[in-house]
Amino acid sequence: MRKLNELFQELGISKVRLAKYLGVSRQMVYNYLELNDINKWPKEKKLLLFKLLDVSDAKDINDIKVTTDYLMSVEGRLNQGVKSSSELETGFDFKGLNKESQILLSDITYLLKEKLSDESKEENYYAVLYLYHLLQSLDNVPEIKYIFGYMSKTTGFTNPEEYKFQEDKQFIFEGILYSALTLYNNGGASRSKLAESHKRFVQEIEQKNEEKLSRTQQLNTIKIQALKELGYTEINETNAADVFEKIAEIQSRKV
Repeated sequence: MRKLNELFQELGISKVRLAKYLGVSRQMVYNYLELNDINKWPKEKKLLLFKLLDVSDAKDINDIKVTTDYLMSVEGRLNQGVKSSSELETGFDFKGLNKESQILLSDITYLLKEKLSDESKEENYYAVLYLYHLLQSLDNVPEIKYIFGYMSKTTGFTNPEEYKFQEDKQFIFEGILYSALTLYNNGGASRSKLAESHKRFVQEIEQKNEEKLSRTQQLNTIKIQALKELGYTEINETNAADVFEKIAEIQSRKV
């Protein structure tokens, strides 16, 4: 099985894609790979694996030599095996996305579904929900990308010297984050020591939320005033331009 794991790594086959190809969960793939004999796999899954690797028996795996042609042929069989199930499960229209983006979106969807399907772990829902919030804020908060990059590096998916964003800022951020997490993991931080810092963290967020609410209420008040002055009861496609122009006019009066 060690040879099989090494082969998957050399071929660049992730556990997620292998799980999709075999039609099982990612955890089940890990379970299969922990067995000491491929012949202990379910027969159907074993045959799918042999088909993917183009072998007829488990012993043939030890003789596989990864060449460019072999890698391309495996990739073709893997893509073909994953394609139909991915399109059926996601229901996404992949038009306009290149091949790499299509595979990435399909893999993410498959993995998220697997996480959310595990009803025994309620925290999975909140982890995915927070991920959704981060993705919504990605364009406005560049540090989110740096966090993703840092975690990808520490979990072994990405070369630690790879920088896909603003290198200087990403480098500095990773250094700071490493120092903070080292302190956290080595027991150098405690709730009591960080109570005051966390209090300031909460106060800052509450202040931002209050300011946002205040701006929202102010805009709503101006919108109501604009509708009243124009003699409308609501904003619709017909009067939207007039209402927005009136809102701008009211705001200019207050400057």
